[in-house]
Amino acid sequence: MPIYEYRCSSCGHQQEFMQKLSDPALTVCTQCNQPTFSKMLTAAGFQLKGSGWYATDFKSKGAPAKPAESAEKKEGGEAKKPDGEAPKAAACGTGACAACQ
Repeated sequence: MPIYEYRCSSCGHQQEFMQKLSDPALTVCTQCNQPTFSKMLTAAGFQLKGSGWYATDFKSKGAPAKPAESAEKKEGGEAKKPDGEAPKAAACGTGACAACQ
């Protein structure tokens, strides 16, 4: 439901209201009861309702989805360099693997 901000040109009172798009605009100030209440031009605000947006609607309970494999890996094994050599393994940085030594 959108949140609209109104301001009275008589007394300067400002107030926010949650209204449906189909609701008529308010014209009478809630503070001084003058018919000089007008809707202000502000950034759109809204309120999400329900038990939760991300946690219940889009979060999967299983293992995270695996990224799609490239075409080279699907065809079997590691991708090859244009000159026919196999790519070198990435170093892990610990000094324990063959790529780090």
